[in-house]
Amino acid sequence: QVQLVESGGGLAQPWGSLRLSCAASGFTFSRYAMSWYRQAPEKERELVASITNVGERTNYADSVKGRFTISRDNAKNTVYLQMNSLKPEDTAVYYCRASYHSRMYWAQGTQVTVSS
Repeated sequence: QVQLVESGGGLAQPWGSLRLSCAASGFTFSRYAMSWYRQAPEKERELVASITNVGERTNYADSVKGRFTISRDNAKNTVYLQMNSLKPEDTAVYYCRASYHSRMYWAQGTQVTVSS
């Protein structure tokens, strides 16, 4: 059974930090590229960051470059999103996604709220 279980969301103050984790099971994690998406209220889901299956390449949305870092630990079947210098506009539900050719799995989402 495929599972992607997120943790680490919550409330942060502006300029604060949070670290999201997404633990995978039920598939060969090291074959899959991993991504983080987010969806704010009344907005479309958008790509935040992605990382190749062995982590040699990463990609970021312009809005988070220099503030967020995606990483993965294939030994732990886990992908991370370190979020620094958070802004109120980072408030959204964050989803991790695994993709390999036509196969795609989504996590359930975790709320991140940035507010003073």
